[in-house]
Amino acid sequence: MRRLEEATGLSRGAIFHHFRDKESLFLALAEDDAHRMAEVVAEQGLVQVMRDLIAAPAGSEAVDHPAYWLGTRLEVSRRLRTDHEFRARWAERSQELTSATRARLSRQRAAGKLRDDVEVDVLTAYLELVLEGLVSHLARGLSAEAMGPVLDLVEDSVRRHRSSD
Repeated sequence: MRRLEEATGLSRGAIFHHFRDKESLFLALAEDDAHRMAEVVAEQGLVQVMRDLIAAPAGSEAVDHPAYWLGTRLEVSRRLRTDHEFRARWAERSQELTSATRARLSRQRAAGKLRDDVEVDVLTAYLELVLEGLVSHLARGLSAEAMGPVLDLVEDSVRRHRSSD
């Protein structure tokens, strides 16, 4: 709350004038982060979101930097596992990222850049699973430095490969 007060210049009372409780405030923050992630997906793909998560500049304090999405994703993951009421509330809000990923993959497929032997819905689920795995990896405090080549492999795995006839 202190960081939010500093970032917005609002008092705790003013913040809670707009949100009934911390849960509603967190849902709004998570929804905003998901929206910004969906914008990146629409332009550059879900793998770019993952690259942004691991590219946190040392000492960055910018709350709108994609590295802060990690904290939100970690808390969403934790609450989804432990809080049935949160799960129901989040389900209403969480489709934007999936929809953006599916739309991006469909555009890539139509442009002939995406492998055509796997359905777009399967590729969407695959990339979302990789995102959740990356979030889990980072949550355990494991190195982000080695993830660049892994994400290169993930990206390559969904691309269409032309045969060299």
